[in-house]
Amino acid sequence: MILKKATVLVVDDDPDVLTAVKLLLKTEVQEVITDKNPENLNWLLQKNQVDILLLDMNFNSAINTGNEGIYWLRKVKEWKPNLCVIMITAYGDIDLAVRSLKEGANDFVVKPWHNEKLIETITDLLDKKDGGKSTKAPGKGKAGSTLILGDSEAMDDIFHKVNKIAPTDANILILGENGTGKDLMAKAIHERSLRADKPFVKVDVGALTDTLFESELFGHKKGAFTDAREDRPGRFEDAHGGTLFLDEIGNITLQQQAKLLTVLQNRQVTRLGTNKPMDIDIRLICATNVPLSELANENRFRKDLIYRINTVEITMPPLRKRNNDIVLIAKHFATQYATKYLKPAMDFDASAVTKLKSYHYPGNVRELQYTIERAVIMADDHILKADDLIFSSLESAVDEKVSDNENIQLSEMEKNAILRVIEKHNGNITRAAKELGLTRTALYRRLSKYDI
Repeated sequence: MILKKATVLVVDDDPDVLTAVKLLLKTEVQEVITDKNPENLNWLLQKNQVDILLLDMNFNSAINTGNEGIYWLRKVKEWKPNLCVIMITAYGDIDLAVRSLKEGANDFVVKPWHNEKLIETITDLLDKKDGGKSTKAPGKGKAGSTLILGDSEAMDDIFHKVNKIAPTDANILILGENGTGKDLMAKAIHERSLRADKPFVKVDVGALTDTLFESELFGHKKGAFTDAREDRPGRFEDAHGGTLFLDEIGNITLQQQAKLLTVLQNRQVTRLGTNKPMDIDIRLICATNVPLSELANENRFRKDLIYRINTVEITMPPLRKRNNDIVLIAKHFATQYATKYLKPAMDFDASAVTKLKSYHYPGNVRELQYTIERAVIMADDHILKADDLIFSSLESAVDEKVSDNENIQLSEMEKNAILRVIEKHNGNITRAAKELGLTRTALYRRLSKYDI
């Protein structure tokens, strides 16, 4: 939608805000509607064809929730589920504004805003609503930054979310299969944050034993344990002022989780061998390939820790769900490795493109990267063909093993279901077949198959 044709509704109990927005937008959009009372929202949305709603996070209203903006956002999403909503917030309420994204808001702006930025935000949302896509990746075009390529709808949504949350201090949990680029995303978020000139410290916590976990993260004093020959700061101290990235967080033990939770709650670390706590100032990013539903199992992962590390959640999609990105990423790796190995500029013929798009990538972007590197090294020509692309037998074997295991599990489930139903009907095959939705002949075939 063109900005000039848009109708914008602004609801804020500060008359100065309403005046400022109206003056800014009156020459940019078709109509600006303002109101101080959020209780008029339903009536205003019914009366007008609104394209964008700017909604304040805090009102001096009778609804004493402490976050009235979230309350009214939920109401708006009930009345107009597809309406684009931009939340207006003060700097001190950024965590609440980030929460509003989970509740369905499309974006938020922080008071006082830059006029050009507000107009750009409104324009981007209208373009997206109209089917337009942004291909801007985190860090793209910034010297020395982490480049994440993507032009698919799945990645476009992630880039939009990252652009909003990176400048905040919100804790982030990155989910996704192995090889999807979780560590790159963590680095890209840091580089777009207000802590970009401070340290970015990565720790693979899933590989740490209980003793190493405390020493590595919290540090130790000389003599705290055998081989502790000198004082050593932990990774929390190393990351002070910057970002701490805890990879494979889903693999730590419950005992380690309890220790980590204490530090995150108190924002203090105590080195092994001392009782003196030290204040820490870090932005926390965690990543895991364990699905969130499994993490939420109280027997495996503490829910209070999940809430602490998961202010905002980002799920990196597997490469098989990013079909539009496969060739784009492959060409990037081909250029990268042609330069590295002093080869001429590489490209792909039609057969190679078809092969790239038809493969299912159990190893995700990492597998594609190694495949292209191998192809560039072994190629006799600057045009890569389908025969040059040899996908990892390791990943294929793992994928086949997973499929075989799934088939075994399904067969076992079917066998057990048949046994239960036959027992329920005291061996009456006709009644058992009817309950299972099978013919008697089909049921007899299964009895023979499972040797029942």
